[in-house]
Order: sequence, then C-alpha cells, then structure tokens
Amino acid sequence: MSCPECGLDFETMAVDEAVTAIRGFGRRYRAPLTRLLRGEDESVLRARPAPGTWSALEYAAHVRDVFEWYARWVRLVLAEERPALEGIDPDQEARAGAYNAQDPAVVVDELADRAEGLAATLEAVPDDGWLRVGTRHGEERSVELLARRAVHEGSHHLLDIGRGLRTVRNAEPGAPGSAPPDPVPSA
Repeated sequence: MSCPECGLDFETMAVDEAVTAIRGFGRRYRAPLTRLLRGEDESVLRARPAPGTWSALEYAAHVRDVFEWYARWVRLVLAEERPALEGIDPDQEARAGAYNAQDPAVVVDELADRAEGLAATLEAVPDDGWLRVGTRHGEERSVELLARRAVHEGSHHLLDIGRGLRTVRNAEPGAPGSAPPDPVPSA
C-alpha cells in the first residue's frame, strides 16, 4: 500500500533498502536546507507556506528528532518484551525546541548524524530481531515496520519541504508565508 500523499510504498520495502534510504537522508536534506537561491537568506527556510504548516526548517528539525525516536524504539523493542513505544507530541516538541530558531546548518548536520545512527542501529539487528514487536497507540509495530516507517517519515517530510519552499518562493512580497514567522513556532 502506498502513502496517498507522497506515493511511497513503504510497507513492502526490504529492510536493506530501508537502511540505505535512511542513510541517504543526510545528503537529501542538505541540499534544500543549505543551497539557497540567489538573493535568498535563511528567512526562506523559516517562512511558513500557510498557517498551520511547518517551515522547511521545522520539518527538518522534526525529522532529525524522529530518527532519534525510531533508533530508541528499535533498541527498546530488542531489549524488552513487547514494550510500549512512547512518543512526543510533534507540535509541542517543535515549540519547546524552538525548531524555527535553530541554525539550519546545525540541524542538517544533526539530521545526518541521527540518520547514520538509526541506520547503524538497524544494521545491528539480529536476524531474529526484525519481527520483535512493541506497541504504539494499541498497534503492534515490528522492528521491520519501524525501519520502513522511518523511511516514510523522511521521504514524506522531504516532499513537504520541497512543496513548502516552492510556495514560499512563489509568494508575492507581503503575501502570507513570504515573511519569516516568529522564531518560536505557534502550531
């Protein structure tokens, strides 16, 4: 089954493909967050394309943290029997971490490091560990599914970043999304 929005068919992805994809996110996120167009500054990365939609920088900071959460969940599932996989509210985490006030270059470096850490964690999963499960929101999630969902998170939000940057760049001066928002996200 493919994601109806981004088109990624993550449910049939092989784990070795997932590891390769995760490892590649550092490079894939670096380009849109460090290579600005002529005349642009970092404000384009902080601008929200629409009310309630994160900026490119906020999405990147979220993915950076998501990779850390997934690495922790994989280690927990391998160490415990059917653990509960607790998560953090993404919007609350964005506000508390002031995602939109962070340095884009630092966020990209940290995202790359955490993607590499998650990939290394997955490479260390023993053959009998892929089907071990934890529970999240009452649903069983195997290590294999966690790896696939991490790829979906990274892919889907990279698409969100691309769409958001196109919208911000195409906005007329003074239009919503054309100016940088407050440094602390409001959503």
